[in-house]
Amino acid sequence: MSEETIAQGKVVTFNYTLRDDAGEVLDSSTDRDPLEYLHGAGNIVPGLERQLDGQAVGFDAKLTVKPEEGYGERSDEAVHEVPRSQFPEEVELQEGMMFGVQGPDGQVTPAWVAAVADENVTLDFNHPLAGQTLHFEVKVEAMRDATDSEKEHGHPHQEGCSSCGEH
Repeated sequence: MSEETIAQGKVVTFNYTLRDDAGEVLDSSTDRDPLEYLHGAGNIVPGLERQLDGQAVGFDAKLTVKPEEGYGERSDEAVHEVPRSQFPEEVELQEGMMFGVQGPDGQVTPAWVAAVADENVTLDFNHPLAGQTLHFEVKVEAMRDATDSEKEHGHPHQEGCSSCGEH
């Protein structure tokens, strides 16, 4: 096993299972490829990234992330009612759907449909996991130095990836 440890500029590959306080599985990589992220680029929640810092390949642990280091606390001010007419008629709105809402500065912010009524739609700009303590089971599978291009773009490049245009 290498003495190399997770630090800024490393691409880290890990398997995980995420549970809520009740132990219910919210997400897991066990039935798909492990997650790969660029350490130090904000690709994963801050509390998990902080706890992985300095660890090595083979690290296997249960880690707890409080809301303030996960998806933040819930905010009632982040819930807004908007007229149903602001959505295309052909879109069948359902609770839980996610939309990208473009702000006046052009930045797109995710919002989830919290409720649908005849005249209004309630949008929640809180992440669905906001306010929740996150319980991760993680195992670091691999690590490598990020390429200059990955560092510049702020994420690992997958083989065959076309989003960055240089593969």
